[in-house]
Amino acid sequence: MTTATFRDRRIVVAAIASTVALGLAACGGDDGSEASVDAPDKLTYLVNAENGNIPPVLEDMAQGVCAEQNEVLPLEISSIPQAELDAQIQLLVGQDALPVMFAAGGTPEEGAKLWEAGKLVDFEKELEELGVLDLIEPGAISTIKNLYGGAFNFLPFQYNVEGIFYNKAYFADNGLDEPQTWDDLMAAAETFAAQGITPFAASGEQGWPITRLLSGYIYRSLGPDALQKVADGEAKLTDPEYVEAAAQIASLGENGYLGENVASLDYDSAQNEFLTGNAAMFYMGTWALTAINDPEQNQIGVDNVGFMPFPAVEGGAGSIDQYPSNVGLPSTFGSGTFTSEVGDWTKCITENFGEMSLRDQNTISGFKVVNDVPGLPPLTQEVQEIIATTSDTVLWMEALFNAKAGQDSSHNAALLVTGEMSPEDFMSMLQTDLDAG
Repeated sequence: MTTATFRDRRIVVAAIASTVALGLAACGGDDGSEASVDAPDKLTYLVNAENGNIPPVLEDMAQGVCAEQNEVLPLEISSIPQAELDAQIQLLVGQDALPVMFAAGGTPEEGAKLWEAGKLVDFEKELEELGVLDLIEPGAISTIKNLYGGAFNFLPFQYNVEGIFYNKAYFADNGLDEPQTWDDLMAAAETFAAQGITPFAASGEQGWPITRLLSGYIYRSLGPDALQKVADGEAKLTDPEYVEAAAQIASLGENGYLGENVASLDYDSAQNEFLTGNAAMFYMGTWALTAINDPEQNQIGVDNVGFMPFPAVEGGAGSIDQYPSNVGLPSTFGSGTFTSEVGDWTKCITENFGEMSLRDQNTISGFKVVNDVPGLPPLTQEVQEIIATTSDTVLWMEALFNAKAGQDSSHNAALLVTGEMSPEDFMSMLQTDLDAG
């Protein structure tokens, strides 16, 4: 992108933001209540172009299980690069021209603003009236509420929990049980390191796989609201207990538990370290099941991969069953076009998307799978059971950060674990970003 093009785009986005600010202010309302409803003649859906999973499933549903709904409101999908999605949605809001259905923007804060302006459907209300609210996994609802202003206002077309994938054989060969506490985890890491096995594969190039470990420790030690308190200004990342969490993660690098090349490893390389047996553990979201279930990538065998939650911290306020989770880039319906016909489509999606996504795309969503899907690998079934029994979730490190803090967190995570940046300096940098707004 040339400098001139980038400058022009910034001007356009700034103009859009000004228009949206006026538009949202004019809308008023802060409870997601619906204003007058315009009847659409199509089920228009704006989605990020990078998403190759959701559109094919919806298209199959339109030709199959939802054909009746599609006859009334034909599905019409359009896409836009994710980097441009926020600006496009803001422009459409300012023009009062939101599509019937659309993907969330890049930051949860923008989705929360749309909710406060009364632009989004209250799915807790609408799905209850449609009789299908119980077909949404409680954990997915919890995650969406944590992200988008406390309301169930987006649908979980994708849903992942996060934890530690581990090599069962390495644990069994050393007489190690699945770690229940941080101390247990560190003892296992010491055992593997002594044998020349990298305890944890992690990408320092991406950075966020390291900060996921940091937020995991924060949640277990300080409780599930620890980062919400920071977002609300009730606590600071520079408080001693938060800095201590950063010091614990820094110690992973200091002790050699992340391997010698953590700073230069990208995501795929880190994943490969685990799947080829060079590393004993790999903290990641359950989207990694795609690679784990692929025999060409997984050289240790799918039956040799276990999955465990981030362990408890002794004396901590968090619980081991509070899984970090995310809903990818979720989608929603505009309140201004949510007619009974759109409701019929929504009901059909809720009843069928979970099963069809799992069967056709091998992806897990936050929609319950009512019928058995044959041929699922055991680990995928185990993850499904975890999702089905999880109701209280937490977020990830940068979920409630502003853009600058999110970027600095990921870009400097490797420096934290290589000793080039102290825990105090790392957390101070992020807090400065947050204070700047």
